[in-house]
Amino acid sequence: MAVREENLDIEVDIRDDATAVLTVGGELDIETATFLHHHMANQFTHGRRHLVLDLSALVFMDSSGLNVVIKGSREARDKGGDVHLVSPTPAVRRLLEITGLTVTTPLHNDVEAAVEAIRQAGEEQA
Repeated sequence: MAVREENLDIEVDIRDDATAVLTVGGELDIETATFLHHHMANQFTHGRRHLVLDLSALVFMDSSGLNVVIKGSREARDKGGDVHLVSPTPAVRRLLEITGLTVTTPLHNDVEAAVEAIRQAGEEQA
């Protein structure tokens, strides 16, 4: 299901009861950050505690967007889950690295690698 806010596209792909992939494209800034937060919160409300954010089509992210990603990561951890980031564009990756978010939030080259990491972590905890 794809939903569009001005300058931001979000497509949600439910992988299982606990995992959703959110493909985020466009610009994540002060005007669109709340839109992403609502999508993340909706997934938590429906019991999904593992979120994969595919950032390969995200051309811009400011501090408001960064704050939403950080807040979502905290909410996921509070629910016993996590957020995984996938393929950020060079400009977005630089922001993630400068702020240290890549130290605390797993970063993957593709969605399938992120989903597999979540699956393996679940097996290790079982």
